[in-house]
Amino acid sequence: MACVMDTGDMDRAIRRIAHEILEKNRGSDDLVLLGIQTRGVPLAQRLALALEGIEGSAVAAGSLDIGLYRDDLDQRPKMELGATSVPVPIGGKTVVLVDDVLYTGRTIRAALDALADIGRPSRVQLAVLVDRGHRELPIRPDYIGKNVPTSRSERVSVRLVERDGEDGVVIESREAT
Repeated sequence: MACVMDTGDMDRAIRRIAHEILEKNRGSDDLVLLGIQTRGVPLAQRLALALEGIEGSAVAAGSLDIGLYRDDLDQRPKMELGATSVPVPIGGKTVVLVDDVLYTGRTIRAALDALADIGRPSRVQLAVLVDRGHRELPIRPDYIGKNVPTSRSERVSVRLVERDGEDGVVIESREAT
């Protein structure tokens, strides 16, 4: 197991992503952050706090459960559905989807399908803490905390204090999990 990000690295990445979002969108007006269940939700909340700290005004942050939109429901163990909570109408807004790890792109495709059922934002952007490569769909993040080259036999685990009691990103072999 190799640690590729610690608490400090994660904090710096979130602050950097916050600055990049503000620069690209010329401020935080009309921004809505939606964290993809499960670990994208606390990351979206952290990002919203960082944006508020920089801009001085709150940014709406919510959650998006993509469980019913996945294309691999028959191949995955049954999982409990999480909450979808969209704090403001997204029509005409810039929605930033937030997730912990970008891998094949299939989770983001499902998130886009779920988002289409909620409303029609003017733009959708993607922020991820870790981009590990191995895309199967033409999906590219707008904001990346860290690029982590991996093999398909490895697993990237993001640990968040809100869910796991500690912050960190580790790479481990699939056999060890």
